[in-house]
Amino acid sequence: METVLSGIRSTGKLHLGNYFGALRNFTRMQHENKCFFFIADYHSLTTHPDPKILHGNVKNVLTEYLAAGIDPEVSTIYVQSDVTEVCELYLLLNMHAYMGELSKTVSFKEKARKHPDNVNAGLLTYPTLMAADILMHNADKVPVGKDQEQHLEMTRKFARRFNNMYGVEYFKEPVAYNFGEELIKIPGLDGSGKMGKSEGNCIYLDEDAKSIEKKVKRALTDEGPKEPNSVKPDCIENLFTILKVVSTNEVVQHFEDKWNTCEIRYGDLKKQLAEDIIKVTTPIRERIQDIQNDDAYLHKVVTEGAEKARESARKTVREVREIMGFKKF
Repeated sequence: METVLSGIRSTGKLHLGNYFGALRNFTRMQHENKCFFFIADYHSLTTHPDPKILHGNVKNVLTEYLAAGIDPEVSTIYVQSDVTEVCELYLLLNMHAYMGELSKTVSFKEKARKHPDNVNAGLLTYPTLMAADILMHNADKVPVGKDQEQHLEMTRKFARRFNNMYGVEYFKEPVAYNFGEELIKIPGLDGSGKMGKSEGNCIYLDEDAKSIEKKVKRALTDEGPKEPNSVKPDCIENLFTILKVVSTNEVVQHFEDKWNTCEIRYGDLKKQLAEDIIKVTTPIRERIQDIQNDDAYLHKVVTEGAEKARESARKTVREVREIMGFKKF
């Protein structure tokens, strides 16, 4: 049985991008693999979250993990900061990561451009912490969204570099896991490349139908196609991308045909898109409401999950220390 690991930053409520980019795969693979799914609260610190809301954000992600169908009896669910061994492995891996390669990552350059007043060391070494999360359990596969592919490639590089430097075959080189499909990246409703909380262009898993309808109705569009079979502008392609993951093939083909014949009506497209998004999110939203106030259950899940994760983490850190030459007197 292969080991699978992934996590989501606890920066607020989860959205459609989180679900189709990661959560849906989590629930599919948990019965066929040894799975570790964590809430990445250390990773969230790069944006300096208000201490008053940090725990609430962790609770939101935990609740939504469970509501989306991750089974704590089958998978190991834990909070990243409950397994502090990751900090030591992060430190050790940073000794094998170089400034040049870290500063060239797309995500670092993008965040540095958007937030030039907050280019912190944690942001620069984000890929190293992600590598520590993965290598701590020597994962075989990582279900990541398309925007995280580069970070996963860096994890493979760090694993390979460690093995070569110390003449061992200790760390595996993990691969992306997406059931043979292309990695999914859900775009935003504002015409931008990615749906995200910080961009303010997302649909949350716990949103009610009216809110979803309102957001989709406001989604950016253009004047419509001027010629048959023309290339869609980004804002329209984004809507079709979302449609392809929430709707049936017949629905998608219907609107493709309407586009290609210049007969598309964006009002009809948005109405259908909103309806199909609501079909996906309603069962999840109902389960969130059932789980979110059951503090005893949530405590049990993370306490048991942390203990299972620590067992794996302690072993890895102990063996890495030995490989690097650390010895007790």
